[in-house]
This record gives sequence, C-alpha cells and structure tokens, in this order.
Amino acid sequence: MTPPDTFWNWFTQNEAELFEFDPTRETERERLFDRLATEIHKVHRDLTFEFSPPGPKREFVVSAAGIKAAFPDVVRLVNAAPALPRWQFTAFRPRRSPINLVQIGDMCVDPRKVQFSLLDNGKIAGLHLFIPGYRESDSRFKQIGYLLLDEALGEYDVETRLGLIKMLSPDTHTEGDRYPLDRLPALFDQLVSRLEGCSGPV
Repeated sequence: MTPPDTFWNWFTQNEAELFEFDPTRETERERLFDRLATEIHKVHRDLTFEFSPPGPKREFVVSAAGIKAAFPDVVRLVNAAPALPRWQFTAFRPRRSPINLVQIGDMCVDPRKVQFSLLDNGKIAGLHLFIPGYRESDSRFKQIGYLLLDEALGEYDVETRLGLIKMLSPDTHTEGDRYPLDRLPALFDQLVSRLEGCSGPV
C-alpha cells in the first residue's frame, strides 16, 4: 500500500471523529491534530493541513507549507483521496474572500490594515507587503505575511508565480503605488496575465 493509500485508509477509519470534532475545544483539537500530523507526515514530512468550520460538508486542505519540494506529494495525496460524501479535499491553500485575519500565538494581523505594491521586472511578478508593526527580528511577521498571501492568492500561485517577496514596515520608503490587500487578487491576475502572455508560462 502506498503512503497516500495508507493515509486515506486511516482517514476513512476515523472519518466520523474528524468530521464531528469541534475546533473550539482546544484539548480535543490538539489531540486530533497531533494524530493527523503523524499520519500525514508519513506521506511527506512537510505536509500540513487545514479544516473548514463544522457544517453539512467540511473541506480538508492539504498544504505544502510553501515548500516547493513537497508540491508533488500534495497533488499525489489529494488525487488519491476517496470519495467521501461529507468531505471536499483540496490541494494547496486556496484563495479566500474575504481575506481572513491571521494569528500566530499572541500576534494577530488584520488584513484590512495591510498594504502591498506589485513589482514588474518584465518576467515575473514581485511584491512588497507592508505589515503594521513589522520587525525583521521577529520571524512571526514573515510567517503571517506568507499566510496572508496564501489567503489572497492561493498557495500555488504564491510559490510559482511570484518572484521577489519582501515584508516591510509601512513607514519604509519605496517606489510604486500602494493598495489595500483586498485588491491584490485582481491586480496580480492582470499583471501575471500580461507577463505570461508576453513570455509564455513562468
């Protein structure tokens, strides 16, 4: 049995518990997520996951945590997923609208207060992300920045269609126009369409 088949066999055996768990119950969530992480890491050590809130159908997202080496395993795992009527299985963190607030530990960033500038070198899009309170010495800002970009653009596009990504404090002087984060998907798609139309897929 392949690692993806082994994972889905475990998932199916525990489907009822996974479907019904309440994310607001911290002890239950940590116990279940530890078990789930152990199983999914047997497919690839860098794979992570997300659940949608409880409802008549739940989404289970398989993510590579932004690590390109794990991308093929994300695709392989989701392609091997069983047909379970109460579940939707998704490869890579998808775009979300509206963009969700992101929190790591006691640090929380409201996407409505985040701005961006798009960069165009004629070959691939780049981006400056301006995060309130940003400090280069605190690695959580970078983690939050990438999570916000995944929310806005989807994990796959962030890793495959963006070149330079730089997190900055809003008071940093840079060239170019700045826009609120919720405008990023449309402006990014326009730029990528133009760049790829001129030079072929990046």
